[in-house]
Amino acid sequence: MEGLPMTSSPTQSLEDRVRSIAARHRDERGALMPILHAVMEEMGHVDPAVIPVLADELNLSRADVYGVITFYHDFRQTPPGRRTVRICRAEACQAVGAAELVDRAKSRLGVGFGETTADGAVTLEQVFCLGNCATGPSVQVDDRLYGRVSAEKLDGILEVSA
Repeated sequence: MEGLPMTSSPTQSLEDRVRSIAARHRDERGALMPILHAVMEEMGHVDPAVIPVLADELNLSRADVYGVITFYHDFRQTPPGRRTVRICRAEACQAVGAAELVDRAKSRLGVGFGETTADGAVTLEQVFCLGNCATGPSVQVDDRLYGRVSAEKLDGILEVSA
């Protein structure tokens, strides 16, 4: 069974789950980052309740752990929606209309970046490059990438995502 990811049991406490993840990554260089990524992968977000657990596991201050979580936008502190819509805000996409897409998405969904719709359907996020510069503006929904997204195309994407 070595090398297979551990799955947590539904009865395992949050603290136990995080300590188990920390144990798997503790010996890695800069262990906090791989641990936070593993927490995100397993739980979908980094619950603020894990901060003191990670601080204890890694002999760091709570402020150090909190600082890393809040510095990197990929670490969510709240559960994401069922779908995640990311709009590229890098220069190449901005030059071909990303600002209009941002306004349209915020208006249609009624949320800002980093927020989730009230029904929990969609989380809206901004990214600063999706690596699709030649076909911008770009939007990503979960793992699917869209290029040359117009306001009308975004409406269709958001309709399917909701």
